[in-house]
Amino acid sequence: MSFEIHVSGHVKQVVDQTVPGLVDDLVASGITAGDPDLWGPEAASEAAVRLGWVDAVSVSRPLVDEILALRADLVARGLTRVVLAGMGGSSLAPEVITRTAGVPLVILDSTDPAQVLAAIDGDAESGSLAQTVLVVASKSGSTIETDSAQRAFAAAWSDLGIDPSERIVVVTDPGSPLEQSAREAGYRVFTADPNVGGRYSALTAFGLVPSGLAGVDIAELLDEAEATLLEVAIDDPRNPALTLAAAIAGGDPRRDKLGLISDGTHIVGLPDWIEQLVAESTGKNGTGILPVVLLPLSPEVDQTPADMQLVRLVDDAVHFRLIEQHPDEVLVSGSLGAQFVVWEYATAIAGRMLGINPFDQPDVESAKAAARALLDSRPALSDPAFTANGVEVRVSDPELAASGTLAGVLDALWARLGPDGYVAVQAYADRTSVPQLSGIRELIAADTGRPVTFGWGPRFLHSTGQFHKGGPATGVFLQIIGAGEVDLEIPGRPFTFRQLITAQAAGDADVLVAHGRPVVTLTLTDPQVEVLSLFEAAQ
Repeated sequence: MSFEIHVSGHVKQVVDQTVPGLVDDLVASGITAGDPDLWGPEAASEAAVRLGWVDAVSVSRPLVDEILALRADLVARGLTRVVLAGMGGSSLAPEVITRTAGVPLVILDSTDPAQVLAAIDGDAESGSLAQTVLVVASKSGSTIETDSAQRAFAAAWSDLGIDPSERIVVVTDPGSPLEQSAREAGYRVFTADPNVGGRYSALTAFGLVPSGLAGVDIAELLDEAEATLLEVAIDDPRNPALTLAAAIAGGDPRRDKLGLISDGTHIVGLPDWIEQLVAESTGKNGTGILPVVLLPLSPEVDQTPADMQLVRLVDDAVHFRLIEQHPDEVLVSGSLGAQFVVWEYATAIAGRMLGINPFDQPDVESAKAAARALLDSRPALSDPAFTANGVEVRVSDPELAASGTLAGVLDALWARLGPDGYVAVQAYADRTSVPQLSGIRELIAADTGRPVTFGWGPRFLHSTGQFHKGGPATGVFLQIIGAGEVDLEIPGRPFTFRQLITAQAAGDADVLVAHGRPVVTLTLTDPQVEVLSLFEAAQ
């Protein structure tokens, strides 16, 4: 089998109780047949135009030769550095594909001006702007982050006397505004199946074009996925997708936190892709499954909360089970293509079990609308409640800042956690210059004893942001904003990248507060220096 799954302890009991009903209801074969009624009458119209991912392997086969031919042409012209401007599933799938293959691909999924400038400038290791091709990926064709990146790169090439039309490749849905403008500009355009949502698009043009241009064997990836299709299509208790869905969405009471642990050796970064798939698909109508990306030694692994189900991604589930004893964990192994297929099926099935539509994202637009409104008016930032060690502190409730110290305001935020709560850390900062910032997740998890998620902004707005507003109202939110003197104009726009990312953070905070979520915002005026102060306060 191309995908192995092993369950034991409590979770095996849940699977044994749940899977027979899924088999009897013909859920697996129904998904394969494209039955939109599986998720109820309210979801049927959306599901009818969102099940194209089931046929992604066969639909994508003709793309392989076209992508490889374009890569050969680019390499022949000395264009060996590939940058991807995309958000959500459009960037996370190519990131795990290329990292697993050991192939360089520069991911630009941020509006932080320093990160944008670094992607434009390049370096000695990855190559210079003169050696760069930019892949712009947007389903809607109106994503502000990717549009801004495209504008900045085009201007940079023009300044060097290089025609941007020779360097920009576009992936979008047919008929989108981006397709029209790209064709008019003479860019190379790949259109994807419009009946596939962004988070399910790993095996479509959105995953394959940037990965293939970077040098991944995308034909092999499709072969891996194809080898798994029969396993997930049949209504049989041995179907791994049915088992996985039952493990993560079954049980009474249900464990609504999903801890994802990876050995990080054979497939790199897969938990981040799973996180966006599961969180955006299930976090709505006040319910959902909260994925939490963990390290092997994270606090939640050593002392697992009662409402968290651990899933361990390993090289060989059968062998791992024989040499390690991890009762009550789900062990999964398989090729990357197999993982994509099984997790997509399992997530769609989990949505059915939860009684929600796994294909819409009703709360994603709210933060975008709030950011647009702030960009239009561009009000001055509110005065901070206080400033400590160069860190500006703003709070949704004045009581959170009563202590006047960084440690005190964090303790006050943790005090808002209920027995089923979680902490969401949202870092609007340059992850290429302060990657160590993500380490605060471990400190907070140890301090609170509760699950903690960490997301780089604004990319998480296109994925886990849906869960934050639409899922259970049990989260408390810590925004960390990396300020600084670096900024960059966005050609043709009346705002800069710094103004854009500031508006995105403020807009999301406003929406969270409107939903009754407590929010603390910490602005680091000198991120490189003040990360240490933040770490000390979080311990």
